[in-house]
Amino acid sequence: MKRSDFIKQTGITAMGAITLSQFGNEWLLGKSTPTMPVLFIGHGSPMNAIEQNGFTQHLQQLGKSMPKPQAIMVVSAHWQTRGTFVHVAPYPKTIHDFGGFPQALFDVQYPAKGAPEIAKGIGALIGGAAIFHDTEWGLDHGAWSILNHLYPLADVPVFQLSLDYTLSAQGHYDLAKQLMSLRNKGVLIIGSGNIVHNLGMLNWDKPNNTGFDWAIEFDDYIAKALAQSNHNQLIQYNQAGKSALLSVPTNEHYLPMLYAAAAQTTRSQLAFTYQELQMGSISMRCFQIT
Repeated sequence: MKRSDFIKQTGITAMGAITLSQFGNEWLLGKSTPTMPVLFIGHGSPMNAIEQNGFTQHLQQLGKSMPKPQAIMVVSAHWQTRGTFVHVAPYPKTIHDFGGFPQALFDVQYPAKGAPEIAKGIGALIGGAAIFHDTEWGLDHGAWSILNHLYPLADVPVFQLSLDYTLSAQGHYDLAKQLMSLRNKGVLIIGSGNIVHNLGMLNWDKPNNTGFDWAIEFDDYIAKALAQSNHNQLIQYNQAGKSALLSVPTNEHYLPMLYAAAAQTTRSQLAFTYQELQMGSISMRCFQIT
């Protein structure tokens, strides 16, 4: 597909490669803040937005335990593009990107402001890569279903960064590494997906916290790699064999985890804040890096 055709079909506007001389000078050159943590949230079903359960209670407590950010950047499994885009609208809309759920879920709005000045400055952090502007997306359920519990007042500006489906896992990891200086500018980075995500293998009769053998194996494999800061294993996850093929049939839910794992250094601390396997083939594992 030609680039011009893609732009027309997706409704992307006001986009272009960003440089420090164009956008974000004051913000990027401003005073640093205490380093914000980085989160990976296994978001699971959209219904978590309106349910009270162990997972959502965990999110509520997690939000209270962290310093309040100046802005939040979410990398969600549910915004995939050709090229990397950042949403720059001042008032992102709440996207109900699903079907077949109760009306109460469609009624949910998350009226947080955007952070266009910060979002526009991101391109200056990326050496040699174009970051494009988008004003049409908003906040998909990978973002608002968890933010509804982390920051229920919607009083922190939020923007999303897309997943470029043409990048390899290594490419996403390398991009994530370049974004880590956002943490020193008061930005909370959240990857939102699921380490194990196979909707085709869901077993509705399986009780929570029980999983298929392959799902348990892969979830444990990735958890061990994280605990050991073995990022090569995270990037080359297919080396886990059959468990990886079944756990990651498509990689859009896995890749947001790399945007959090990239924060690990020899000085950082990793904490698994929640873990559960749902319906056999969904891992709700969450972690925090400080």
